Amino acid sequence: MRATGSVIRFDGILKLYIETSEDDDDSEDGKRLPPLSENEAVSLEKLSPIQHFTEPPPRYTEASLIKKMEELGIGRPSTYTSTLTVLRDREYVRIEKKRLVPEDKGRLVTAFLESFFDRYVEYDFTANLEQQLDRISNGEIDWKELLRNFWKEFSTAVEDIADLRVSQVLDALNELLGPHIFPPQEGQDDPRKCPSCDEGRLSLKIGRYGAFIGCENYPDCKHTRQLTQGNGEDGQQLEAKVLGQDPETNRDVSIHSGRYGPYVQLASEAEGEKPKRSGLPKGKDPLEVDLEFALSLLTLPREVGLHPESGKPINAGLGRYGPFVQHERTYANLESFEEVFTVGLNRAVTLIAEKASKARAKSQALKELGDHPELGGPIQVMDGRYGPYVKHGKVNATLPKSTDPETVTLEQAVELITAKAGKAKPKKAKAKPKGKPQGRSKAKEEA
Repeated sequence: MRATGSVIRFDGILKLYIETSEDDDDSEDGKRLPPLSENEAVSLEKLSPIQHFTEPPPRYTEASLIKKMEELGIGRPSTYTSTLTVLRDREYVRIEKKRLVPEDKGRLVTAFLESFFDRYVEYDFTANLEQQLDRISNGEIDWKELLRNFWKEFSTAVEDIADLRVSQVLDALNELLGPHIFPPQEGQDDPRKCPSCDEGRLSLKIGRYGAFIGCENYPDCKHTRQLTQGNGEDGQQLEAKVLGQDPETNRDVSIHSGRYGPYVQLASEAEGEKPKRSGLPKGKDPLEVDLEFALSLLTLPREVGLHPESGKPINAGLGRYGPFVQHERTYANLESFEEVFTVGLNRAVTLIAEKASKARAKSQALKELGDHPELGGPIQVMDGRYGPYVKHGKVNATLPKSTDPETVTLEQAVELITAKAGKAKPKKAKAKPKGKPQGRSKAKEEA
């Protein structure tokens, strides 16, 4: 047992100012102990069993993170804002209730750096580098020598990592991120055991669209799931479940959690046939999806009608970027998900026409500068997706940010186009067929 408090050896001024109060453990009197001597026998008067639960430290806010960086000597006041901006823009963290919650992308990057570049992510390395930069500013050390020493060690570390196989990197990430990406399951001894084949083990996989969890027995076992489910304090894990049966086909309708979010699925009719699926609209809670709502999603895309000019169908559907209407290659966004089921032909034609006119307006030239003085052909100022540019034939040259597209001259455009054309890689000359040069030489000798 342990008692924590203080013993008063001499009252002093307290004899005049102390006030009597009822016993209160939280008061100053409750923290005072009677005078005790070594080996003195004490008797137990009262025992109060109290259960206490420890809690993890709170997540960092932007303010508390900056304060911690200041304590560790990392960064400067001028760099704190840009550091936090990078964390948000690259989606390494998300903000929930003003607190920074790590995203899966941030966890992966951190685990990779800690596994293979641990020297460069240690607190003392960054703080020491800050001190050396200060010494450069004071003229105490040469900046070229600092860069030379840094690059010598860093390039060696990069070369060592380059020889690693992808499987070695994934094994290290599996080990470091195991508690997060392979949470323990009730009634299962090994959290990495594949629930589909019961033989293989789950592991991180690298796909075309990023990292995911898959079975090591692929392609015999095609079990996959997204990296994590319910990331964060408020996240809820979505388990695949059957919502009911389609009354027309008597096939199961279920809801799942996929790589791009939750989706509903209609069971396939034959083995090997790809089942029909549809993602949930943005903002829809997957726990609130019932059979009726799932069946309405599976009816998409819906044919609105035939276009009065082309005679081809106009469809309304739900895509990765929200609800839309589509005619041939033209897609126009709808204002709400409910409009997918209610939009009529007239409104759909109007939306598609407006979208097509905007696309044509963007492709039109902002200004005609005239013909190229040497090569001929018109030079135009165009409005592109990434800003204005000048165009001559197949050569497109971006205008500098300081150049106004309305005031650009033909001479300026020619210089930009010439510089851009000069950077293009020349085409390789075709190899001459063997035998012909010898034939020509022989003909010359006979002549």
